[in-house]
Amino acid sequence: MRVGLVLDRFEPSRGGRERWTFAFAERLAARGHEVHIVTRRLGEAALRLPAALHRVACERSGLVFAEAARQALVPLALDIIHDMGTGWYCDVFQPHGGTWAAVNDRKLLFLPLWLRWLKRGVDRLLPRQRRFQKLMARQYADRGQVLLALSHSGAADFTRFHGVAPERIRIIYNGVDSERFSPARCAPRRAEARRRLGVEPGTVLALLVAHNFRLKGLAALLGAMARLAAQRLPVRLVVVGGRRLEVWRQRARRLGLDEWVTFVGQVDDPLPYYAAADLYVHPTFYDPCSLVVLEAAACGLPVLTSRYNGAAELFREGHEIALISDPADPRELAGAMYGLLDAATRRRLGAAARQVALAHTFERNVDEILAVYAGILRNRAGLPRDYATLAARVPAEEGTPPEKLALAAVAETRAARPRVRRNAGPARKTPAGPRQRGSGSHDSPPSATATS
Repeated sequence: MRVGLVLDRFEPSRGGRERWTFAFAERLAARGHEVHIVTRRLGEAALRLPAALHRVACERSGLVFAEAARQALVPLALDIIHDMGTGWYCDVFQPHGGTWAAVNDRKLLFLPLWLRWLKRGVDRLLPRQRRFQKLMARQYADRGQVLLALSHSGAADFTRFHGVAPERIRIIYNGVDSERFSPARCAPRRAEARRRLGVEPGTVLALLVAHNFRLKGLAALLGAMARLAAQRLPVRLVVVGGRRLEVWRQRARRLGLDEWVTFVGQVDDPLPYYAAADLYVHPTFYDPCSLVVLEAAACGLPVLTSRYNGAAELFREGHEIALISDPADPRELAGAMYGLLDAATRRRLGAAARQVALAHTFERNVDEILAVYAGILRNRAGLPRDYATLAARVPAEEGTPPEKLALAAVAETRAARPRVRRNAGPARKTPAGPRQRGSGSHDSPPSATATS
C-alpha cells in the first residue's frame, strides 16, 4: 500500500503528534508499505526513515500549507492519504491535538467567568481566528474522508463544534510501545536518572512531560507544589519539554519552589525521566488522548490527570488512575497528589495502569488504522483519491470508463517515480522547481521540494 502522511512539522522531538506520526511511519515501512511524508519542516530524524520525503516550501500559514500539500499530493497517486490535522485533502483526517475549536473553547477556562464572553466576541473579529475558521470549514466538510477521533470525547467535539455526522467518525485510541516504555526498561536507568536530577533517597518525584504548559495545567501544578512544599513534604517535580522556560522558572521562583521544581526543557528521549519518576501528573485542560499518559502507564507509573483527558476513558478511576475535576484548582490537585505520596497506593495504581497500557499497544493501534485504510480502498475499488482527475490525463476513446483510465494514469505515474529505498541511510534530495515568491499574502503560490 502507498500511504501519504501529512503534517506541517515532521519533528519527533516537538510533541506527541509528531512522535506518534514518526513511530507510525516506521511501523508502516516495517510492514512493507511505501510511505510518503508531506510536510513543511523536516527534523533530522526524518532523514533516517525509509520513506519518500516531500518538503513543501510555503509561508507559515495553515491555509497556505493545506493547499500546498494538496498540490504535492495529487500527482503522487497514493492509495491512502492520512492527514494528522493540518490539511484537508485526505482519505483519513486525524487531528491528534483535537479540533482547534474545542481547544479554543477549553482555553476559556483560563479566564474568569465574566471575561470568557468578552473573549469569545473579540475572537470572532480577529483575522487569525477567521483564517482558522476557514481552514476548519474545509477540514470537516464531508468530502468522503473518514475522521479518526482519539476518544469518545474527541468524537463528541467533532459533532458539537463542526456538525460532523457520527457515521463519518471512527474512534481509535492512541497506542503505546509497551516494550520500550516498560518497568524492565526503566529499572536499570532509575538510579542514574535520579542522581542526575539530584533527587534525594526517600523523595517522591512527580513528572510532567508537555510542550504547551498552560494548556496542560502547569500553573495549577506549581500552585499544588507550593502547598505541598509549605508542609515540607518529601516531594519534587520535574518538568520536561516546553518553551519560554525562563518565564515558568520565574513563576516557580515567586512561589518559593527553586528547590522543589526542575525544568529540563526539550529532550529526544523521555524514558530516563519516566524511570526517575514515582508518579506522573498531567492536569490538562484539553487532551483528546494523551500519549504521555499511556507512556507513563506503560512504565508502571501511577497517573494523575483530569477528566478533560480522553485517555482517562481507558482507565477505571480509583483502580487504574487518579482523576481531578478542575485542572485550574491547585487545592484539588494538591489533595490528589498528597494521596499518591503513599507508596502502597502508588504501587497498586502503577501496576494496574501497566495492564491497561498492555491492552492498548502501538501494534494494535497500527492494526486498527490499517483496517480503516482497507475499508476505504474496498469502497473505492482500490483506486486512489480523485481518480477522475488522474483519468483526465490519459488520452482515450470516448466512452472509456474513468476507472480504467485512472488505473492507466496511476500505473504511468508510479512507473515514472523512483521506488522508496528500504534502508536507514540519509534521504536523497531530488531537484525541484524554483520557489515562487509572492507579495506575502496568503494567496502566494507555494512550491514543493521532493526528497525520495
